[in-house]
Amino acid sequence: MPSVPVDAITRPLNRFLHIEAASGAVLILFTIAALILANSPIAGDFHHLLETPIGISIGSFALNYSLHHWINDGLMTIFFFVVGLEIKREFVFGELRDPKKAALPLAAAIGGMVAPAGIYLLLQGSGPAARGWGIPMATDIAFVVGCMAVLGPRIPHGLRIMLLSLAIVDDIGAIIVIAIGYTEGLDLRSLFIGCAGFLVCVFFNRIGIRSVAVYIVVGIAIWYSFMMSGIHATVSGVVLGLITPGRPWIDDGLFGDAVRKTAGLIRGNDSNGSTQRHDMLRQMAVAARETIPPLERLESLLHPWVSFAIMPVFAFANAGVHLDSSGFSNPIGLAVIAGLLLGKPIGIFLTSFVAVRLGVARLPSGLGWSGVIGGGFLGGIGFTMALFIAGLALDGDMLDASKIGILVGSLASAIVGSAILIVVLPKPTDHAR
Repeated sequence: MPSVPVDAITRPLNRFLHIEAASGAVLILFTIAALILANSPIAGDFHHLLETPIGISIGSFALNYSLHHWINDGLMTIFFFVVGLEIKREFVFGELRDPKKAALPLAAAIGGMVAPAGIYLLLQGSGPAARGWGIPMATDIAFVVGCMAVLGPRIPHGLRIMLLSLAIVDDIGAIIVIAIGYTEGLDLRSLFIGCAGFLVCVFFNRIGIRSVAVYIVVGIAIWYSFMMSGIHATVSGVVLGLITPGRPWIDDGLFGDAVRKTAGLIRGNDSNGSTQRHDMLRQMAVAARETIPPLERLESLLHPWVSFAIMPVFAFANAGVHLDSSGFSNPIGLAVIAGLLLGKPIGIFLTSFVAVRLGVARLPSGLGWSGVIGGGFLGGIGFTMALFIAGLALDGDMLDASKIGILVGSLASAIVGSAILIVVLPKPTDHAR
């Protein structure tokens, strides 16, 4: 197929939207399954399964944690690694590269984090529950894209880009919150070892080590050091994603030379022996792989696994909560609902409005303020990251109450946001369809 320059933007975006939209449905199914099990006669067995100890023992070294812990601190590190890759891609190649284009989603994201946290603290600003201030801050990109997919071509391209970029900035805020707000008792020695591991990765890349297995070994050592340091282990995944090279090792010129030499060999224009032929074909295979930047290659490889396996497993392990009438009126749950359902759209709208009025940002073409309000409500879908932060901040009955608040607040935000966009956005014409 002939290629045009705009394909470099539209193809990755379309693929990303497709995966996220589909994964949203999978997330819903696993969430419903967890809720059914948590409210069934086998709820005790379900909880016991998640607390099953799983360990690794080598000599005097032992690493023994529950299945739930391995999911939240192990599998989710891969999720955060992909988040790091996405953040770097957006700042190096995407919409956030241009300060003028980044100004609106950046302002909206800041307001969309500060306002929900402020509302939560206003309602639960004293006592142990105050630690939950970070719960309503982040937006779940999978469910947001899922809602936009349901609304179809009615959603203007500018709003899609704004919400995707906003979610990326939200992820950065959530990572900072996890690293600073929910870290207790730093072990500086372990932290130093972990940071040294990042330098080792950079050094290996500079001297030309291309083996993924080598980086996996170093990455596991970094992950373990961060877990021992007191900083949540998933932060190591983000940093590893951010230091992953975004440029190819072999440029197009060298790859073109390899293609021409290999083509000549295949056509019989080269009299090299079979050994040289094998070496040349092997080098061609390496060249083809290394013309794709590691960032793009790893994101393409891991994104489906994260979307269709890791995130659903996380939801299954964390969304199960016993539902009763008292849980829906618990002050902690109500504070989370208020943060998601009210704080998100208020913060997103107000900071966007101020940024546009000050002239530091502009609304995308085809997007009005009513569309920003609808998108702001969609930003209140905080499911995955909200559950993750809730598990760090609270425990016991407070954690259960916050989970109910997350489920109710996210569902209400999705319904209200979708309804507003259906009303305020024009139906697509037959040509647009």
